[in-house]
Amino acid sequence: MAQEVALLSPEKTIVTYRLAGIGSRALANILDVIIVWVTLTVLVSIIALAGGLMGVFASSIFEAIFMILAFAGPLLYFILFEGLWNGQTIGKKAAGIRVRMVDGTAVRFGSAVGRNLMRAADFLPFGYFAGVIAMFTNPRSQRIGDLISGTIVVYERTAPVRFTVAPHAVATHPLENSVGELKGMTMEEYLALRRFCDRFPELSTNIQNKMIEEVWKPIARTRGIPELANVHPIYVAEAAVMRYGRTHGLL
Repeated sequence: MAQEVALLSPEKTIVTYRLAGIGSRALANILDVIIVWVTLTVLVSIIALAGGLMGVFASSIFEAIFMILAFAGPLLYFILFEGLWNGQTIGKKAAGIRVRMVDGTAVRFGSAVGRNLMRAADFLPFGYFAGVIAMFTNPRSQRIGDLISGTIVVYERTAPVRFTVAPHAVATHPLENSVGELKGMTMEEYLALRRFCDRFPELSTNIQNKMIEEVWKPIARTRGIPELANVHPIYVAEAAVMRYGRTHGLL
């Protein structure tokens, strides 16, 4: 089972997510099941009390309502929370994990529906076994519902402090005068470089080096941005972002 998945953003920047392990997903699920169980227990008590006070006919109606809630309630809990709360339930929030689409974008509501409708299989011994096997035998640690809906479960990203993100709104970058005039730089290149600078601290060292070669250096060569001795390329990239943004009134 892979520990990390690398995705190519629309800005041609590679973004990595750390896949949630079975332990974290199990913890989140246990917390969610407890929440659902407590909620249903409270509802049962209310329904039983209301049915007893309102007579036999009303009691039958309330029992039917309870049966519907007992079946649909857990599904609605997971679907509504994941679909409307950006891929998290209360349990997932506590465990620090989130559901995303396989391309790294926020989970779509339809996909939240699809992945949770498959939860019924997890309540069967074979279904649960098949779901665990699926997680161990595909590179994105997807259970059956994830495979069908095109989703993954990842840890919330906590960026290590390696470089200071470009101060786009204030001050002047000390290397702005060293990057040249940036003649011909396009808005697309500017946006790609800005996203590259913003996301750089979150990337692993290997991905950082790869992005320097594939994103920064081609733009630097095309726009005549020199390499500066003893200066890391990310600082020069930040200076280019600041220079272009200031010149074009984007700050």
